[in-house]
Amino acid sequence: DDTSVAVLETATEDAITESHTAATLHFHEKVTADNSQFRGVHPIVALESHNKQLAPLIAKALRTLPPSAHNSLSIPIRCDLGWFGKRKPDFISVTRGPGMLSSLNTGLNTAKGLALAWQVPLVGVNHMQAHALTPRLAHVLDSPKSRHLSPEFPFLTLLVSGGHTMLVHSKALAHHAILANTIDIAIGDCIDKMARHILPVGLIETSAPRTREEELSSTPSRWGWALTAPLSKTRSGSRSKDMAFSFAGLGSAIERICHGREIVMTLDERRGVAREALRVAFEHLASRVLMTLQELDIADPAYPQNNGTLVVSGGVASNRFLRTVLRSFLDIRGFAHVRLIFPPTSLCTDNAAMIAWTGTEMYKVGYESDLGCRALRKWSIDPAGEDGGILGVDGWKMK
Repeated sequence: DDTSVAVLETATEDAITESHTAATLHFHEKVTADNSQFRGVHPIVALESHNKQLAPLIAKALRTLPPSAHNSLSIPIRCDLGWFGKRKPDFISVTRGPGMLSSLNTGLNTAKGLALAWQVPLVGVNHMQAHALTPRLAHVLDSPKSRHLSPEFPFLTLLVSGGHTMLVHSKALAHHAILANTIDIAIGDCIDKMARHILPVGLIETSAPRTREEELSSTPSRWGWALTAPLSKTRSGSRSKDMAFSFAGLGSAIERICHGREIVMTLDERRGVAREALRVAFEHLASRVLMTLQELDIADPAYPQNNGTLVVSGGVASNRFLRTVLRSFLDIRGFAHVRLIFPPTSLCTDNAAMIAWTGTEMYKVGYESDLGCRALRKWSIDPAGEDGGILGVDGWKMK
């Protein structure tokens, strides 16, 4: 439901100078469809928003293209003061999947038209891969003179959004092995309706459980209700070691606590419910991160240093309480040395800048998309997936 357009310029390592930075974001805007009357994204509302907003955003973006010094490499753009020759983009990046086909096709078909009209390559991007690479974009924007990308591969990635929840081992540009995935709904789908906006600043502080037993225990609140950790069916945790995420039960538990008590629940209790729900959800995420760190034996100083990095990306990564819980959880459980990287809030949710950047990384190593490539409702980032992962689908070609 996000319509977004960006103009990104990058430089080769040799071209980075005092006057020429590693990356410049000339334009970046986004319009989100109004789905407030629905319990989630409505496909028709999202499609109508894309059809209404995409062309005007592109028109605005074209005016920000740098001026061209060569007529053969320029495209005429009409601005307020007349027609100007602007530098033609080297290629077009566009989200190819995964997602709703109606929305994806709006962007993909528009991108194909631009690529065809300007006779430039097209790069279809996996938007989950883009979330994983967003911190690398943030690095070059924050460190414009840097000649190296950070974080370097390999690193761990926690992708948390309204549609996805997965823990990934990002081994290379197009190789992201999925270590844990949700078995029901995504964490964003769970918490968006559970008081994301009522968590007061004063409740941000939290104390992480010191032991696995503490983590699985359920302590009644002062109002009498209690929430248990997902996938912990018994005190010993019969499923507590499953490398998977589950959030449907937590949403049901909140519904049972609140049902029939909407009038008598005080604001203080509502805040308590919201805080406890977020704590349980985020500690569930942290527990699988911890299990992975222990499995990879990252505590061993001999293990590659970059594996001591955890990238957290996706819309839910903008939640400050998640940042607090993860940091507290890792610190208290012996992984204080693990570096947490969160993209800037503006780059956490779906956006065109991360698509432009991922397209750039793929283009620089030789990948382009055929003009006949299709939008993909499902598209894994893991080479072990049924479709072969990012490079396993059809439509790729080498420069």
